[in-house]
Amino acid sequence: MKRLLPLLLLVGSVAPAMAHPVQFHSQDLVSAGQAGFLHPLTGLDHLLVMIAVGLWAVQLGGRALWLLPCSFVGSMMIGGALGLSGIHQPLVEHGILASIILLGTALGMAWRPSQLIASLCVAAAGLCHGYAHGSEIPSGAIPILFIAGMMAGTALLHVLGLGGGLIIKQHRFQSAIRASGFMLLAVAVYSLACGF
Repeated sequence: MKRLLPLLLLVGSVAPAMAHPVQFHSQDLVSAGQAGFLHPLTGLDHLLVMIAVGLWAVQLGGRALWLLPCSFVGSMMIGGALGLSGIHQPLVEHGILASIILLGTALGMAWRPSQLIASLCVAAAGLCHGYAHGSEIPSGAIPILFIAGMMAGTALLHVLGLGGGLIIKQHRFQSAIRASGFMLLAVAVYSLACGF
């Protein structure tokens, strides 16, 4: 538990939740990359899903340790480009909520599909999250730097999920990974109750 405390403090210090503050968005080169990096860290829904991808990868083991995070980041990049295009996709928020439910269920029930199915599920989630990030790029920001920062921030969250999951697995406390899935489902229920 002592080794998980820094991770919990990091996650708990990220604020505000379920929002992407405007002050991170600026037009200069450094700020565009910084805004993209911070963007996944400032929305609780995004933050939880990206950490959950790392946890699920640990739960599945083997090639999933790199396949799931790479699938998410790759499809998130495509989603970000689609979001930049300005094409309106009204179901993206539903897709984000579905990703919370999917990953919560997968972790909570210790679902072990084939790695192909798992990576396709994660890729679909990444597409929705990427679209949401891409559509929120402020006007005047340099899109390529924003998306590069966004991918780096997402990769960091995946690494935190992987690291936390590996520590939990090493201490033979796998029920904590399953408990995180039920926590994700609670977030989904709360989001539904609030009209997400």
